[in-house]
Amino acid sequence: MSDYRKELRKTKIHARDSLSSEERQQLSALISERVATSELYKKAKTVLIYRATRGEVRLENLEEAKESEGKRLAFPLCISNSDMIALLPDGDNAWESGYCGIMEPIREKSVEIPPTEIDLVICPCTVFDEKCGRMGMGAGFYDRYIEKCVNADIVAVAFEVQKAEYIPMEPWDKPMEAVFTEEAVYVKETTE
Repeated sequence: MSDYRKELRKTKIHARDSLSSEERQQLSALISERVATSELYKKAKTVLIYRATRGEVRLENLEEAKESEGKRLAFPLCISNSDMIALLPDGDNAWESGYCGIMEPIREKSVEIPPTEIDLVICPCTVFDEKCGRMGMGAGFYDRYIEKCVNADIVAVAFEVQKAEYIPMEPWDKPMEAVFTEEAVYVKETTE
């Protein structure tokens, strides 16, 4: 099972990274628009988003969207090899290259947002399936953090090329409520 997960992650990272920068920019804009116009995003006051690294969906358009006006957009900061916090950066000079080269807010130039104040978490991912299963890079930062976001809707953004037929979920994997791609919004089936 674990070898299959490793191979699946590797394959889908390669598929994601194979998109040209132009394709990635265009598809990211479509995904950002889909997120910005969703009810989940519209009702959220405090949103945890991220700055893309490598081939991830880029969310700069979401930061600039008119639907983002008046919202608090917080960003993750890795504070150890296993934990992250959410920060509200104070301006353009509140950023530096951090964990694995990811652009992160500088703690001293930002305000920490408690996880209980976050209304929506937008997770990056490497692989997803139609049932809203998600795999990240494997370090578990988001899986651990979203457990603390008890008032938040949890979603992911990805490109269609990252979709798998099935993800064997491990106990620590948290399913998303929705996954936004350039073509669709996949919504987790409820058992109610």
